Amino acid sequence: MTTPTIPEPVASFIESVNAHDEQAFLEAFTTDGAVDDWGRIFTGRDAIKKWSDKEFIGSRGVLSVEEVEVSSSTVTVVGDWRSNHANGRSEFTFDIDGDRLAKMTIREG
Repeated sequence: MTTPTIPEPVASFIESVNAHDEQAFLEAFTTDGAVDDWGRIFTGRDAIKKWSDKEFIGSRGVLSVEEVEVSSSTVTVVGDWRSNHANGRSEFTFDIDGDRLAKMTIREG
């Protein structure tokens, strides 16, 4: 199966997540970036780090991309998420601001 083409900065972000590179993960967001994890909002890199320490990078998560959709400054990725915290098909919607992520929204895929 061919891996879908993922545009930047989302491609590098996913690589940093799968490599468990916390620094690159955090730097992928704008300074006031946000994560919406099933309705729970974490704004700013400090809040994102605290959330991620338990539920994302800290849980050794890996995303296997299955589908990619691009619409203007939004990239939606659907894939299989596996971690020590949660598992299953998930949808990640990224709002892009230049070369950074303004927001990542996670929902059921």
